[in-house]
Amino acid sequence: MKRGYLMPGLLVSVVLAVVIVLFIRQLEPYEETIDRGPSPEARTNPYLAAEQFLLQRSITVRSADTWTELPEPTTQRQTLLILDDRSRMTPEQVDPLLAWADAGGHLVVVAEQLWDEQQQRSGDLLLDRLQIRQSLTRDLPKTQAEDSGSTPAVPMARPTPAKTPWPHLTRLYLENEDAPAYMSFDPAYHLEDPQDLAAYWANSANATHMLQLEHGAGLVTVLTDSQLWTNHSIGEYDNAWLLWYLTQDSSVTLIAQARHDTLLSLLLRHFPLAIVTLALLLALAVWRVAMREGPLQWPAPAGRRQLVEHLRASADFLLRHRGQQALLKNLQQDILRRARQRHPGFETLVVTEQWQVLARLSRQSTSAISLAMRPRPAQRLSSADFTRQVAHLQTLRNAL
Repeated sequence: MKRGYLMPGLLVSVVLAVVIVLFIRQLEPYEETIDRGPSPEARTNPYLAAEQFLLQRSITVRSADTWTELPEPTTQRQTLLILDDRSRMTPEQVDPLLAWADAGGHLVVVAEQLWDEQQQRSGDLLLDRLQIRQSLTRDLPKTQAEDSGSTPAVPMARPTPAKTPWPHLTRLYLENEDAPAYMSFDPAYHLEDPQDLAAYWANSANATHMLQLEHGAGLVTVLTDSQLWTNHSIGEYDNAWLLWYLTQDSSVTLIAQARHDTLLSLLLRHFPLAIVTLALLLALAVWRVAMREGPLQWPAPAGRRQLVEHLRASADFLLRHRGQQALLKNLQQDILRRARQRHPGFETLVVTEQWQVLARLSRQSTSAISLAMRPRPAQRLSSADFTRQVAHLQTLRNAL
């Protein structure tokens, strides 16, 4: 039987092997890329790609959350990129920044406020000190908008052809270069230099988006926006190249998420004693209010209770706290005390003789005296039995 099944089994195995080989030969390996979106670091830091780009160019990058601790610009060329909101910057913080740039540092900031013609200021303390104004491109006169893209400038800028390709992009011309670099600044904003202090600038077809001023031994670069260096835009056009161009041969300090002082932190810094005193007063006030517990107790009425009510309340209190056995025992001891007063030597008699004396004095039977004076069991009596026993004892006590 085993030899009869051997050949069919081998034949089935060979057929299965051939089918498997043919199936495997039809398979083709391939690679599939699954996009899981940006990493958590990229979600929290919009300029993470810019930092990585500078690090790949061997540029030292340090992230900071405040502009009060600045690196020393005299030992090595330093570039400070302030890309975060500066609306809470105080005048006391502007002077150290400009002094740092005057000592040889390169300060790169973003214009935040629009120039107010009536108030003759923008509210951006740093821009007002630099005498740089920002306005909307749509508010520019037509002639000025045309001149912003065609006026010859310093060696960094060149005349713009009559027909400019990609007019919405910002162009930056360099010496010894035939073609400009193109950046995607927001074309809705325009920078003005009414005092003609800028040494270099970059324009789109209708507006100026970057100005660079010499400030002492250093530089100050003003931009209309920094969106071109965010994670989703730095790879477009020449945005990354501009970042490298402004920071080359220097160490970079990037402030993308500045730590702003809150009202509480300022109060703790300048008025710590007042804050502690106020906290103690609040704690005392809470303690004073929290002393009362429960509802207010109204004064007792002027009327007095009747004697029967007091006796009933006292009896209920004794019954709850001392129990039935204690009350019965008190009545029995009261009966024995009265019997000692009526019959001298009563305490020297045995129990049966005492019960006979009590029966003679009270004119009751000995069995009734025995039932009233014998010790009761420990279990609790019913209300009827307890009332009957108390009445019997009281009757015996009143008879003595």
